[in-house]
Amino acid sequence: MTAFPADRPAPEQAEQARAALTALRHEVAKAVVGQEETVTGMVVSLLCRGHVLMEGVPGVAKTLLVRAVSTALSLDHKRIQFTPDLMPGDVTGSMVYDSRTANFEFHEGPVFTNLFLADEINRTPPKTQAALLEAMEERQVTVAGEPSPLPDPFVVAATQNPVEYEGTYPLPEAQLDRFLLKLVVTLPDRGHEVDMLGRHAHGFDPGDLDAAGLRPVAGAEDLRAARAAVAATSVTPDVLAYIVDICRATRSSPSLQLGASPRGATALLRTSRAWAWLSGRDYVTPDDVKALAKATLRHRVSLRPEAELEGATSAGVLDGVLASVPVPG
Repeated sequence: MTAFPADRPAPEQAEQARAALTALRHEVAKAVVGQEETVTGMVVSLLCRGHVLMEGVPGVAKTLLVRAVSTALSLDHKRIQFTPDLMPGDVTGSMVYDSRTANFEFHEGPVFTNLFLADEINRTPPKTQAALLEAMEERQVTVAGEPSPLPDPFVVAATQNPVEYEGTYPLPEAQLDRFLLKLVVTLPDRGHEVDMLGRHAHGFDPGDLDAAGLRPVAGAEDLRAARAAVAATSVTPDVLAYIVDICRATRSSPSLQLGASPRGATALLRTSRAWAWLSGRDYVTPDDVKALAKATLRHRVSLRPEAELEGATSAGVLDGVLASVPVPG
């Protein structure tokens, strides 16, 4: 019997995990129509133990997507609506006095879950936004000097509305950089919208996913095996150099005042590996890097004001960068 390193699953275990996560994407499609790229982005984030920022107008199924993914993966999820009067303790939890024991006890906040949906994160003040930083980076919450570890997996899926900016608190670069991916949730095309209305006409209730037929098709063991397989996905020196060249090109772009940092390069390596593995390969190609470059880097770059006035967008600039950087043969 062939032995495999402790950090690398046996091939049959890795294949089982890949099949389970492929089934997960199909299962989520029972509830969420026409958002395949967003669903895939969520799966990539789970594989990379990263967090995801979803930007889209209200009503494009961002909340439903998170609920559907947690159901299909049999994970716990919680949602909190971020508002201007939300306090840090409302997110992380706080010390509460127990009159029976005459002691203060820590009561966990909603962040103690597997999938945490931070709805309209840019509507809450910076102090409350910052309360998520430790949870996102250290995967723990410290209250009264005592650290409390968060569950594994733990992924923050935050949403923001791209239309209504009045009364919002834009996320600072340091916090944006903590998100592995920024996914733009677009309006469905006509065919998908007709399909969606047809489902509602036949009794689909977004609040009752069990009735919609959603079932757990993958679990924590599949996720652990998948993560180990992704970490073992090989990357050649040429592809590593290609990732670095893309990030360095953003730093010299005349349209950008802030390019991707080395953290952005490591994030692109992680997401490219996850996409390659999901695509059925144990090695990364330049096409894998291109496929995840915009979602991984669009929130890590900042346009110059004059470029913004001329109508430039981060996605458009990144398209130009990808076209200008030579692809390894």
